[in-house]
This record gives sequence, C-alpha cells and structure tokens, in this order.
Amino acid sequence: MLSASDPIVTLVVPGRDIETFAPAAVASLLVQTESRWRAVLIDDGSADATGDIFAAAAASDPRFTFVRHEASRGLGAARNFGLSLVDTEYLGFLDGDDELTPTALARLTGTLAETGSDFVAGAYVRSRLRGDLYVPGRVQPWTAAATDPQRLGTTIIEHPRASANIVAWSKISRTTFWSDLLFPEGVAYEDQIVAQQMYTRASAFDVIPDTVVHWRLRADGTSLSQGKSQLPVLRDYLAALRGGIRVLHEAGATHAVTARLDLILAMDLPPLHEIASSHPDPAYATEVTAFLNELRALPEFSGVHPDPQLAAALAW
Repeated sequence: MLSASDPIVTLVVPGRDIETFAPAAVASLLVQTESRWRAVLIDDGSADATGDIFAAAAASDPRFTFVRHEASRGLGAARNFGLSLVDTEYLGFLDGDDELTPTALARLTGTLAETGSDFVAGAYVRSRLRGDLYVPGRVQPWTAAATDPQRLGTTIIEHPRASANIVAWSKISRTTFWSDLLFPEGVAYEDQIVAQQMYTRASAFDVIPDTVVHWRLRADGTSLSQGKSQLPVLRDYLAALRGGIRVLHEAGATHAVTARLDLILAMDLPPLHEIASSHPDPAYATEVTAFLNELRALPEFSGVHPDPQLAAALAW
C-alpha cells in the first residue's frame, strides 16, 4: 500500500545538447504543487553539459533518476527506455527543453484520480524568445479546440477534435495503459502516431483547458520541429501525418479523420508549400505534391458527398 509520500507519477525527460534549457525543465519539476513525482532524466548522447546538469539534479534530489546514453539513440528510443523504468501508477513525458506549469501534475493526476480514465490531455503554449527571456504565448485555436471546454470520460468518437493534440508531453496516462504502446524509433515526429493510437485505444480519456506545458520554440532554430526544410525531416514528418490518419481510419473515427485533415490542410501544408517553392532540391516539392495527391484520394474528398471545406482546401 502506498504511503502519503510515495510517488504517484513518473515523468520521462529526455534531452540532447540542451544545456541552456535543461535547468528550467528541472526547476519546473521542483516547483510542482503535486510533489509525489519521480523523473527519469535521460542524457541522449549530449556533447555539451546536459548530462552534468541532469546528474547534479539526481545528486541533489532522490526523486530524480539519471541515465546517460553515451551515443544518441534518438528521442523515441530514449522515451522507450524511460518507460521501462516506470513503476508508478501514472506516467508522462517532458522534453528536456520545455517546462511544466506549477500546477500541471496536480491537475492532470487529480483529474485521472477522479475519473478513472486511461489518460488526460491538457493545453500547452509556445514559448518564444523576447529580449533575453522566453515568454509563453497564448493557447492556439487548434489546441483550444482539443482541450476546451473540459470533457471527462470522453472518446475520440464523441470528441473528434481531440486528435489535434498530438504531442506526447501534454498528457498523463495510467501506466497500465502503456502495456503495448511504444514510440517508433529512428524517426522524427515519433509522437504523432502514438497520440492517435492513444485516442483510438482508450476506453475513455479526459481533456482539460489548463495550460500544462510551455513548449519552447528555440531562437536558434535547432529543435527538430523547426527543421522541416531538411528533406529527411520532411519525409519523417509526412510519414507521421500519414500514420496518424491511418490509425484514425482503421479505428473508424470518421469525424476525427475529417478534423485532422482540416488541420493538416490549414496548418501543416501551407508552410511546406512555401518551403518547396524555393527549395534547391526538387525532391522536396515532389514529396509534398505526392502527399497532397494522397490526401485527394482519400474518401473524405471523393464520392457523392465529399466534405466541402476539405475539398475547397485541396483546390490549390
């Protein structure tokens, strides 16, 4: 039986070459109003002082466990390794260059304790450099549509717009829910397919409008999500989008597919078209065009009654 001080949630926190940002991630755990947490800090082959920062945190607070990968295994593999060390009732993820808000763990674990759902997802905001400080912005419309208003014990059929919240680090799950879930390894955007698997496999999940994470948009453009002009990154990105759509299709979550496609057309494709228009490698435009043609072939855009909003967005 758990005592009042035993940890109830484990955060898997991977990072590579993030010495500038890792202290803030660690500090955001230390100020949590829910103190019954553990965190697995994974240095994934850093060439800078990230590992030293993580090791110092573990030396100063027993709630931290430090793991060093001498060579980088990638974010998916690092998260999967962290999963193998979880022995608490709940689990979650935090990238080592992001920050939890102070009440995040209290709200997320408290919601699951109340509802018994498989997982809970909260809102998040981008944090951008303003002067010398990173300043959080507002909740973006697609995130708000996924998490506001609060819905407890819902499903992807009842709440298809939840499919817009595709990140790993805005959620806390029951550890038993991850018995057959793992992140793809060796690819970028490894959380997108897993997120849709979570939505479609859950008996019930919760969404709350609280901002639980400040997601750092690095000023130097070095984060993975800022590297879509690189052809290998683009290919992983499009593969993740395809995989997420496929998961929703296979689950029969028709309205979630439409909601996801609507967002992809509005938010994902326009920047890719802009990059493709001036990219020195013609293969970039070829990849984007092939993906667009795949979307045009989906049943949501064909048949007797295609979705009019999606059909209009495809008429480029």
